[in-house]
Amino acid sequence: MTQGRPRIGVHLSTAGGVYRAAERANEAGANTFQIFSSSPRMWRPAKLSEDHCTHMHELRTRFGISPLVIHASYLINVAAQADAVWNNSVSALRGEVERALALGAEYLVLHPGSWRGLTREQGLERAADAIARALNKLPWQECDFRLLIENTAGAEFSLGSSFEQVGELVERLRPIAPIGACLDTCHCHVAGYDIVTAAGYEETVRLIAQHIGLDTVRVWHMNDAKAPQGSKLDRHEHIGEGTIGVAAFRRILNDARFAHCAFIAETPVDEPGDEARNVNVLKSLVSRPTDASRSA
Repeated sequence: MTQGRPRIGVHLSTAGGVYRAAERANEAGANTFQIFSSSPRMWRPAKLSEDHCTHMHELRTRFGISPLVIHASYLINVAAQADAVWNNSVSALRGEVERALALGAEYLVLHPGSWRGLTREQGLERAADAIARALNKLPWQECDFRLLIENTAGAEFSLGSSFEQVGELVERLRPIAPIGACLDTCHCHVAGYDIVTAAGYEETVRLIAQHIGLDTVRVWHMNDAKAPQGSKLDRHEHIGEGTIGVAAFRRILNDARFAHCAFIAETPVDEPGDEARNVNVLKSLVSRPTDASRSA
């Protein structure tokens, strides 16, 4: 990934064909983007045509767009107690990985699910087992592909509601899977982490480094929040218009410790052009080198 040019993008629709998302990314001024490869609220998977996958690759090459991030279905719960849900989740996750590989996606983001009815340790074990089964014998080793565990907003029984839990799952999976982490600004904020104040941000980054590892973080979901810090309410807002505020996004975008990351908005689409508007706000927060530094 190019270090000198931040990868800034947005979650986009695949209406009209999955490759159309690459066209929409270019139109929005994005150089990375995220999609669902199938309906996020249905077990039945979509079938991707080979032509559409090829066209996606061609458009990404033409426009210089990378990485492609896919967000897994919301129905998947790899920590589920119920065997029927767990088995469906394994099958659905395997389909997500197969589609990601077909599309040449670099990252697949997964919410690890809920361990309700189990202990947290049992939930971690179920999640690690499910992910291992879903990846078994797929050719991910031949691709530039990584599964990213996303932190969650802190709801009770939600696996991944703390950096410690994300880190534990990542460590369990390192020997068997290409693994990393995705951090969501809204989820961090409403789970209780302080990314708003300068001192709080530094403490939060210290905790990320301690429990997950800074290099393990590959994607930031850049979402302002409608709800207060610590509320555990996952409600996204346009950049700079919520309870997080614009300064936090400026810090993250200009933090050299995350220069290897892609920054992708999952902000509301209330009216046409909102995707490009949020991309442009994020791009405007990237510091430009001074004349002096250019001549140095």
